[in-house]
Parts: sequence; C-alpha cells; structure tokens
Amino acid sequence: MKHARYAAAAASAAAGALAAASGAHAAGFAIKEQSPTAQGAAFAGATAEAADVSYMFFNPAALSQQSGTQGMASASFIAPRSRPEDAQASTTSALPTGSSRIRGGDGGGDVSDDAVAPALYGMTSVTERLKVGVGLNAPFGFTTDYDDGWAGRYHALKSEVRTININPAVSYEPIDGVAVAAGMQAQYVDAELTNAIDIGTITSLPRNNVPRTAPTQNDGLAEVEGDDWAFGFNLGVLIEPREGTRIGAAYRSDIEHELTGRADFSSDDQIAQQIIQNSNQFNDTGATADLTTPDMLSFGVYQDVTDRIALMGEFQYTMWSDFDELRIQFDNPNQGDSVTNEDWDDSWFAAIGAKFDATENLALRTGVAYDESPIPDNTRTPRIPGANRTWLSIGADYSPTSWFAIQASYTHIFVEESTVDLAATGNNATRGSLNVDYQNSVDIGSVSAVLRF
Repeated sequence: MKHARYAAAAASAAAGALAAASGAHAAGFAIKEQSPTAQGAAFAGATAEAADVSYMFFNPAALSQQSGTQGMASASFIAPRSRPEDAQASTTSALPTGSSRIRGGDGGGDVSDDAVAPALYGMTSVTERLKVGVGLNAPFGFTTDYDDGWAGRYHALKSEVRTININPAVSYEPIDGVAVAAGMQAQYVDAELTNAIDIGTITSLPRNNVPRTAPTQNDGLAEVEGDDWAFGFNLGVLIEPREGTRIGAAYRSDIEHELTGRADFSSDDQIAQQIIQNSNQFNDTGATADLTTPDMLSFGVYQDVTDRIALMGEFQYTMWSDFDELRIQFDNPNQGDSVTNEDWDDSWFAAIGAKFDATENLALRTGVAYDESPIPDNTRTPRIPGANRTWLSIGADYSPTSWFAIQASYTHIFVEESTVDLAATGNNATRGSLNVDYQNSVDIGSVSAVLRF
C-alpha cells in the first residue's frame, strides 16, 4: 500500500506539471493574433475580407484576392493579466498549505507573462488564377508563473508552452468569383512545466530509509519538458457572388502530438532531497504525453455598404472536446500512468465589425467579439484560469504607395472573473484542495508591414 502511494504521488506530481501542455490562458490556448489588419475589426470577416496576405491564416483561399508577389511581417504584443485573489488551500488532512519556511500568498500579483507573437507571410501569383503562399505563425501558447511559496504551489508554479506552425498553401480560382484552397501544417510544440511536491504529506506514514517530515514543510519540485513535430492540413473556399460581397469558409485540422521529454525531481531542502534520492518513485525519467491541438471551422462574410463603408461578420467553432483527459506515461517502470480528467467543451467565437475608408490611402477598422471559454468550472486549474471574453478592437491600414503598406491595431479584452475550486481527491489527493478567484484581462497591440512587388 505504501509503495502504491509513493508511485501515485510521483505520477500525480509529474502529471500536474505536464497537464499545462494541453491548456493555457485565454479561451483555450489558441492565439488568434496572426493579422493586425483583421485584429482591427476583432477578426470580424477574417475568413472573407482577404484584405492582405495575412488573411491566408484564417482562410487559404484569401490568396485569390492578392496579386503579384508579396511579403508581410507582423508582431503582436500580448499583455494578459491574471491576478489570483483570496487563495485558500489545504492538504488532505485539512492543514493549510501556507508555510513559515517559504513565502506564501495569493501567487505574486499578475501570473500571466507578457509575450510577443510574430508572424511572417509570403505569396506569389503563378498565374492569374493560381496563387501560392506560406505562413509562419505561433498559433498556440501561453506562460503563467507563480511565486514559489503560493498556496496553490502543488498544483502549478511555472507553465510555458510554445508553438511554431509552418503553413504552405495553394489557392485556385476554377471559375470567376469562386476560389478553393488547401494547405499543409507542420507544427512544433515545446513545453516546460513545474509544480511543487508536498513531500511531507506524501511521507506522512513511516517508511524504511525515508525520514518522516511535516506536511508543507519540506517541498520538492517536479519539472517536465517535452517537445514534438506533427502535421495537419487546412482548407478554404471564398465566393464573391458580386463585386463587394464575399463569403468565406475554412477548416483547420487538429494535429496529434506525442510530446516526448523528461520528468525531473529535485529540492533545495536537504530532507526532501534525501527522500527523493531514496525513493525509486521519484527518479528522473523519460515521459510522454499525447496532445491534440483542436480542429476549427470558420465562416465569414464581407459586404460593402457604400463606396467607403463595409460591414463584416465572423463565426468560428473550435472542437476542444477532444481534450477529455491527459494521460502521462513514464519510462520508470515503478511509475504507472497518470490520468488527469479535463472534459473541455467545444466553444464558439463570434464577431461583427466595420471598415471605413477615410481616404484613398487610409482605412480604419473597429469591431467587437465574444469568445466562449471551453474550460468547465469544475476542471479549471491555476495553470489555465481563463473564462469567457469580450473583445473591443480598433485598427488602421495605411498604404502610402501601391507597393508598401503598414497596419496597426489595439484590442482590449474583458475577461470574466474565474474561480478554481479543486478538492483534495483523486489525482489531487497529494496536491490538496485549492480555492482561488482570478481577475483577468488582456491588452494587445499589433503592427505589421507589407511589401508588394
């Protein structure tokens, strides 16, 4: 029984770290900020407007509306704010997890790190009807980082997930006003996640060659790193039944990853380090976990209302429900699989926006959107404290010449207050309970430049 308890504790500690590879801040862990132009209208009409080459990320058939040879570079500065408040946590024996030996607290203020999401695009016209392009993006990712001694340290400390997606695509217009397109995705994922281990609770029963310690007083650290390359595809269609009206639909496939890396266990505490060294359940070991990025189905419409005003709309459905559990497998034969239930839901995003051509060379955009979170209240973790979001965006597109244009946009996202409420049962038996509220928001500033040849 004691051996099984140690094995389960080690598996649970490592799983708590790697679980964040499948979850992130915001609505799930997707990064929408791939086009400053589209962002200016809160991504309303992103599947249909095809204003520049960056729209190929949302619909590869957008290439049909571009001509010649073009290159575009963009960068989005994403400043999420997620502030934990009134954190309450305890062990399975109802002992508060605050410790006199380490700094405690709600988590250290804002726990979501700022990030820059770059994107590069290029395209060329093979013929008037055949266009080819390629995009380089970071479509998924997040970072959260808590103080070492915060009350929920056994559930999460640092969580960082990064992606790179290479997406070549071909668009063809078989008849006037109808374009179809397909692309291939080559996607890289890298994850680094950590959480504390409550050595005292795990060793609360005597065991040969293992000192007995007090719960919450001799913490260890679990760290997991893993990465993987995998492949998928995307499809799109863009219809222009008459000049000034465009309707788009696009599909981006899921991509199945098997993250492979290592699980390492350590401690700065002498007693905890001795326990880790003497227990074959806390050996550093290889680890793998399946991760599937979700498939997405999008519909958009763009409509010129006057010579200077256009209206746009967008709807996207993301199939997060495939993320029902996280299963970790360890190379160490003394550690069995660890399973964490997630039970995420499919979610939707809807936006409306407008474009105003202020001058021949300057277009202004604005939009509002609602972004539903896929995370159920009962499975939300401190690694992923996201909730439903409302977007407000403005943007501008300035083209001083026919061969050069610059774009800029700003978005504020109002995020609903969220709560993590986890009981000290099942996979959380050695992590303890946790109840904490979060105040969330996001600010995004984006810029880009286009060269046309």
